[in-house]
Amino acid sequence: MKTQLNSYQKTVEAALAKMERADIVRRIWQRDHTVWKPEPAEISNRLGWLRIASDMQAQIGRMQALAADIKADGYTDALLLGMGGSSMAPELFAKTFGAESDGLNLQVLDSTDADAVRAKAAQLDPAKTLFIVATKSGGTVETLSFFKYFYNRTAAAVGEAVGAHFVAITDPGSKLETLAADYKFRDLFLNDPNIGGRYSALSYFGMLPATLVGLDTAVLLKRAVTTAANSRANDADAVRLGAVMGELARAGRDKLTFIISPAIASFGDWVEQLIAESTGKDGMGIVPVVGEPLCLPDVYGDDRLFVYLRLSGDAAYDAEFEALAAAGNPTIRIDLADKYDVGGQFFMWEMATAVAGHILGIQPFDQPNVEAAKILAREMVAAYMENKKLPAGESAEVTAVALQQFMDQAEPGSYVALQAYIQPTPAADAALLALRTQLRDGYKLATTVGYGPRFLHSTGQLHKGDGGNGLFIQFTSDPVEDAPIPDEAGKPDSAMSFGVLKLAQALGDAQALRDAHRRIIRFHLGADAVSGLKKFLIK
Repeated sequence: MKTQLNSYQKTVEAALAKMERADIVRRIWQRDHTVWKPEPAEISNRLGWLRIASDMQAQIGRMQALAADIKADGYTDALLLGMGGSSMAPELFAKTFGAESDGLNLQVLDSTDADAVRAKAAQLDPAKTLFIVATKSGGTVETLSFFKYFYNRTAAAVGEAVGAHFVAITDPGSKLETLAADYKFRDLFLNDPNIGGRYSALSYFGMLPATLVGLDTAVLLKRAVTTAANSRANDADAVRLGAVMGELARAGRDKLTFIISPAIASFGDWVEQLIAESTGKDGMGIVPVVGEPLCLPDVYGDDRLFVYLRLSGDAAYDAEFEALAAAGNPTIRIDLADKYDVGGQFFMWEMATAVAGHILGIQPFDQPNVEAAKILAREMVAAYMENKKLPAGESAEVTAVALQQFMDQAEPGSYVALQAYIQPTPAADAALLALRTQLRDGYKLATTVGYGPRFLHSTGQLHKGDGGNGLFIQFTSDPVEDAPIPDEAGKPDSAMSFGVLKLAQALGDAQALRDAHRRIIRFHLGADAVSGLKKFLIK
């Protein structure tokens, strides 16, 4: 790791010296909750990530045995049903290693968009697909809705053998543990309960999907164990990284902008969730900026800290990064020897985020504002069950003028969050990328993009818990064809659809943002979301 901090160097060095005097690194390893808060609530029972990599080495054989059995039975595909911390690392492994591995073709479903659910179903042969139901709490509404939908489809295809097509990853004692037994799942993996979802990449939540994809999990875990061992020193890279993140955020450089080699680009989505959900609370927050196109230095404000994760031999972004550094921006460069170094990066960023939390004076293991949107969404669903319709919700006219009028509220230090409750497709990706680029260049503000409800389990905490600098642009859509959610797995009755659930979540999130006094506008794009998005683009 190499840093260029310019005038911030002395501040960071002072922070590191202060931490050494207070013995912070040793106390973290001793699981001392007072590093963050006087009370142990949601800290003492959230520090299992410190040793999970070494603990998981003993479970490699069990995971490999399942993978071998699955392949022997003729399975070709896997679909992970999960949200947030249960889905980000598996998606990374599929995108980063899938094309070169000999394991299952793994996909992830973390969208309640009805068209997205139906598209996944259309792509897969249930008779050759393993479904991984992954949720720490065992009660995540999206995950259980996915399970019921795909259980019924698979039962229709394979009959009584349906249970063999499902495995579960959850905490001991959860509702999902009971479901796995009741529906005769092929296997059940009970995770260490002392790990929060966003810190779970090196546990069963990440390592089982990695094994099924065909990765050498022994190498991944060894890289993580090595990084963990190195992170016990006061001057370790992970500790220094956390100090830089925390101190520069305190100084106003709170837009942590990632530049990542294309072959490992999916790491950005994982680290975005870790940082946003961990630091965005108590009126504080580090805003991770992932996937924003690179440009000349003059389009960026003075609130950025740039991080370059560079894979060995990949010079794709070298010139742009060097230009940013030459323009006086604070920068961090981290070199990875190969793709398997993401194993070490998981731990490095977890430790860095924990250290940054200490410096910011917040505790990085809870998510106090996430529940607000969930409660409001549940109220919307309850109203639907009673009245058979959702409230209309506020929606602005879908025009560039309406968007510009909303953006007139922008000020230095603001950031733009595009919240897309639409089907994730390559065309939608391209339209959102064009729009965020237009807004970034026009207003010189950091931009983020999230598909809903996926981002509720990622950046949603930051949106409601930080200092209130966000400008939130919500897009909603109608399904081309809705998909029913079974009331109970194995039975045909359905009182609600994915279309209703997604809209309830969007309306609930919008209200939660208003309740937190955030600036938000909603545009309802109808059934052709991509065409609607293009109306905001300046020709």
